[in-house]
Amino acid sequence: MVLAALLLGGAPSQQPAAYIGSHVWSESAHGSGGFSAIETDGTGFVAISDRARIVDGRFSRDAQGRITGVEILRSEPLRSGREGIMTGHLADSEGLAIGADGRRWISFEARARVRSETGPNGPEVLSRPKAFERMQLNSALEALAIDTAGALYTIPERSGRIDRPFPVYRWQDGDWSIPFTIPRRDSFLVTGADFGPDGNFYLLERDFVGIGFRSRVRRFAPDGSGETVLLETGVGVHDNLEGLSVWRDDAGRIRLTMLSDDNFRFFQTTEFVEYALDE
Repeated sequence: MVLAALLLGGAPSQQPAAYIGSHVWSESAHGSGGFSAIETDGTGFVAISDRARIVDGRFSRDAQGRITGVEILRSEPLRSGREGIMTGHLADSEGLAIGADGRRWISFEARARVRSETGPNGPEVLSRPKAFERMQLNSALEALAIDTAGALYTIPERSGRIDRPFPVYRWQDGDWSIPFTIPRRDSFLVTGADFGPDGNFYLLERDFVGIGFRSRVRRFAPDGSGETVLLETGVGVHDNLEGLSVWRDDAGRIRLTMLSDDNFRFFQTTEFVEYALDE
């Protein structure tokens, strides 16, 4: 199988995620970089750059459902009422979640916070618990997801210690809580999260080993139980995958669409990567 040939790092052969394809999005086409989050229904998508830029676009696909082209419909900087266009430590946008009402929520890493991009009264910044203020520099709120009830879940890139689980912070009914934690396994760190159409919680993780990246996707029940490793790649199979969106395709399969952060470096690429789960 193609997937088995790609997995150089000894990932378990029984893993359920099957490789669909990858599409490189050239810098000349997107004019940006540093993409760290994505939400898609398979056709339209919204992506966030970690330098406070939001992009709306649309995929072209072939008969096998593989991405063949990308059209940008809108690309503009994130704005904040009093601050205007975000810059500096305010601009490190990392996570993206879109509610059933279309409202877009974004998590930030440098100054750890969650805010909306759209809403009836414009952007809204949620309250910041003291735990956000104590998070490690450049390792704060990397992932953001929203469940069917509209509760937001955000996770820092690092837990603070290699033997400490990742805390999952939930915003619900106007307050933050930690409903569950995620076991920290090996040297992987959190980069993205999403709730799938099956109601389960999906977590994208990355490990940098000096010459390239490894990627892993784990699935949990909505309460954080029932851990399953869906995908674990070897070094260099994909670039720096940071964004994850989980949806159901026309064949009824759960599709994992991921997006890489090129760190604004010429030797890295921005690529869309897709796997599917046969259930």
